[in-house]
Amino acid sequence: VQLQASGGGLVQAGGSLILSCAASGGTFQYYAMAWFRQAPGKEREFVAVVSRGGGRTLYADSVKGRFTVSRDNDKKKAYLRMENLKPEDTAVYYCAADRVIMTGVHVDKDQYDYWGQGTQVTVSS
Repeated sequence: VQLQASGGGLVQAGGSLILSCAASGGTFQYYAMAWFRQAPGKEREFVAVVSRGGGRTLYADSVKGRFTVSRDNDKKKAYLRMENLKPEDTAVYYCAADRVIMTGVHVDKDQYDYWGQGTQVTVSS
C-alpha cells in the first residue's frame, strides 16, 4: 500500500486545515487508518485513528474535540479535519495504515505497516 498525505500549510492559531491521505496499491478497507505527528526534537506521536469501516475512532487527549478523523473507502482516502489549531500542533503529520481484523484500532506506531511521506503543518501564534 502506498500512502500520499497532503493538505498541510501555514495557518494562524484558531484556524483550520484538512489533511488528506490517498491510498493506492492495496485493499483500502482492510486497513485502519491513523494520523501521527512529529515535532522537531520529539518522538512521533499518535493523533487519531479510524477503523476499517469508519465506525470507530480514537483520539489523543491533546486533540480531542478539535480534530476529526474520517475516511471514504470508495475514494480510498482518509482525512483529518483540524480546527481551533494551536501553535503546539505544529509538526509533520503522517498518515499510516494498519492491517487489522474487524474494528481493531491501535495507537502504537509500531503496529502500523505503511506510512505516507508526511505533510508539514505550521501554526503561528
